[in-house]
Amino acid sequence: MKVLKLVVLGLSLYFLLSCSQNSQKRINENMNNASSPANIEKVQNKQKQENFYSFLEMFNRDESFQLKRIVFPITVLTTNITEDGMEMENETISKYDWELLDLTYDSTYVTREYDKYEQMISFRNDSAIVSLRGIDNGIYADYFFKLIDNKWFLVTLDE
Repeated sequence: MKVLKLVVLGLSLYFLLSCSQNSQKRINENMNNASSPANIEKVQNKQKQENFYSFLEMFNRDESFQLKRIVFPITVLTTNITEDGMEMENETISKYDWELLDLTYDSTYVTREYDKYEQMISFRNDSAIVSLRGIDNGIYADYFFKLIDNKWFLVTLDE
């Protein structure tokens, strides 16, 4: 009887210790995975990602900031009206030929007497599109922004 109690006690201790060691091992593995350089970088990148609306506000108001945040030379898709109709052309603009862009918008632009338009911003993964759509006037433009190294940049536009 004493031998049986000792065997049961020994087996119980063995299972108890091995379970606690496995639990501790799993906890250590999870902590190591969470603190691996790749996982830490992912978390930091999400935290450092520039807010698009803050970026756009600065982009509209500060010319030097705007010039730093455009990928030059920038390609612009334009529509030219010719004798034969409308023609789409790609135009390349250098940093020195760039004219300040102002995408500031407020809701009164929809109700003003002339040049009425709406502005919409849509997001896809690491990109944003600012779209201007005129109301009965032909205004039509898209500005394509891309997130590069957690900062927003204007990469192309379609006017």
